Amino acid sequence: MPLSRRMRSRIVRHHLPLAVVTLAALLAVYVLVPSKNPKFRWSMATAYVGLALIGATLALGPLNVLRRRPNPVSSDLRRDVGIWAGVLSIVHFVVGWQVHMKHRYLYWLREVKDTGALRPRTDLFGFANYTGLVATIIAAVLVALSNDYFLRRLGTTRWKWWQRWNYGLLALVVAHGVAFQVIEKRRIAYVVGFTALLAATAAMQYLGVRAVRGAAANPKTSTRGTV
Repeated sequence: MPLSRRMRSRIVRHHLPLAVVTLAALLAVYVLVPSKNPKFRWSMATAYVGLALIGATLALGPLNVLRRRPNPVSSDLRRDVGIWAGVLSIVHFVVGWQVHMKHRYLYWLREVKDTGALRPRTDLFGFANYTGLVATIIAAVLVALSNDYFLRRLGTTRWKWWQRWNYGLLALVVAHGVAFQVIEKRRIAYVVGFTALLAATAAMQYLGVRAVRGAAANPKTSTRGTV
């Protein structure tokens, strides 16, 4: 089936630039990570670039508000950036699952001494992995819903409700990331980078909300949308 003109435009204007920027960022982080383990380096690269893309997805709405531009329920740019963020989050989960243990089930379960019975992990490592798993499920759902078919099927209100789970995704990613910062006693550079990405996202949300509230207080000023 031939691609529509709109889809061809999205590929040229959004997906190709996103592919180039994402690949360049992944390679840059991979090179900067001081480790001999390629799986760990790719895990870190996908983690930080994925977090940056989630932040970019959440920043586009406030940016439209600040620039006094229309802020529709769905825009191709925000949808396409979100797709890349979601896909990279899934890739990070798959890569990160290979890093710590040979037996994958030990990410979620622990063996009881003497009996060898398996129990759900209740330690910080288990918390980090469970939050990562739930975040990955949310990312997969959001990617699956990021198309016109589900927008029409669900309607704008319900579709937007699902898309707001981006905030839940970010919260889980933060919890997952903080836990691993503590578990692995990460270098200060990792902590600074992680904090900077979160601070930039929070700052954009704050500015967007403030602009919307300012417009509500002054009807003569229109931000043409909400965050």
